[in-house]
Amino acid sequence: MSLSPGEGVALAEIESAGAAEKKPELAGRSPGQLVWSRLRRDRTALVSGVLLVVFVLLALAAPLVQRLYGASPGEVFGDLLDSTGMPLGYAGGVSGDHWFGLEPGVGRDIFIRMVYGIRTSLLIALGAALITTTIGVVLGILAGYLGGKVDAVISWVTDVALAMPFLIFALAVVPTFSLRFYGPRDAVPTWFAVATLIAVFAAFGWTSTARLVRGQVVSLREREFVEAARASGAGLGHMLFRQLLPNIWAPILVSFSLLVPSYVTSEAALSFLNVGLPESVPSFGRMIYRSIGYLETDPAYVFFPGITIFLIVLAFNLFGDALRDALDPKSSR
Repeated sequence: MSLSPGEGVALAEIESAGAAEKKPELAGRSPGQLVWSRLRRDRTALVSGVLLVVFVLLALAAPLVQRLYGASPGEVFGDLLDSTGMPLGYAGGVSGDHWFGLEPGVGRDIFIRMVYGIRTSLLIALGAALITTTIGVVLGILAGYLGGKVDAVISWVTDVALAMPFLIFALAVVPTFSLRFYGPRDAVPTWFAVATLIAVFAAFGWTSTARLVRGQVVSLREREFVEAARASGAGLGHMLFRQLLPNIWAPILVSFSLLVPSYVTSEAALSFLNVGLPESVPSFGRMIYRSIGYLETDPAYVFFPGITIFLIVLAFNLFGDALRDALDPKSSR
């Protein structure tokens, strides 16, 4: 059956409308939405992210956990130790009241001390990483954009900081700095010890971020948008923090996520060497140090702190790697 010209045009319009309805609409997505979409598809990022959220919540809610658990980090349960100082019961005194057992020789609850140990480690690591990243970004962006003598001076200071051995410097400076303000018999306040460790970490940790930012800025300072902003009379602050910084936030964020686990292990190492935090402050390094003498008689004492700090560092490293892949525009994930 033949159609009239009018009916043919109407049928063509109906068919084109139906095809348009079946064709999926293409919606634009921002860089943040693309990163979030890639992270949600990455199982490693999801698992490590959940672990990090759990650890952060435990650290923030440590006083609430203490109230619900019914034990404080400094409370001693001497009646649950035998005559040799070993916890009574199975696996170092593990029970419904003491989930991870008790410390041999002291009788303090391991679980609640680990909760406060997470709080201590994350406080120092996050604080040091934030200060370190800030210093590194400011110095790196100045060196990369201004160049010349400014770049030479900042690069020289960076080389000097990289040449200094961190561990030897920390072992020498931290105790000396504490004795400068407090006597050998005085108790060093917790806030002072934490601030000292953060300052030592920041004094050495900014170099990698500064070099990373400097390299990124050197590759961007001759781009067209920078030349246009400079030609329009933009000031130094506008050029650095409104034009350049928004274009290098991705590597900075990845660098920050990888600095935190390195500071967690550094704090544990210094505590293991009895440097930095007072003995009364819960710390993974000090707990592992005390557990060395009980490896054969009470292996649970070293297992719980060791596996916890391992999971913290592993979760941060895995999430940092996943974040780096998600922020890479060339990534196929």
